Amino acid sequence: MKKEKSCGAVVWRIRDGRREYLIEHMKKGHLSIPKGHVEAGETEEQTALREIREETNLEVRLDTRFRHVVTYSPSADVIKDVVFFTAEALPGPMVNQEAEVSALSWMPYEEAVAAVTYPTDKETLEQAHAWLG
Repeated sequence: MKKEKSCGAVVWRIRDGRREYLIEHMKKGHLSIPKGHVEAGETEEQTALREIREETNLEVRLDTRFRHVVTYSPSADVIKDVVFFTAEALPGPMVNQEAEVSALSWMPYEEAVAAVTYPTDKETLEQAHAWLG
């Protein structure tokens, strides 16, 4: 069985005194949180930062004290681990990566959890939200 690994983060900001989460509308039709494959020689942290930058154009303050791993099988012969951190978005322009992401949205917690397509993303958002307080 082939092993794959991706890393990403639950990206958040405070707007009008309320935490909002970044949700990606993917070209493949699902709604998700930023993540992507680890490239050769990268650490988990480097992968998460690169993927967030590539997919959203955002610079973030990554917090690795929160580390949530989900494991699933995207196809019959593959097992995949995805490592998530939390990341506070820093001020700057947000631009979706045209190749993979059709749109980016900031959503309050309840809306974000309801919006994401996959149960593993819902679980990740729930745990990050609880951890962030």
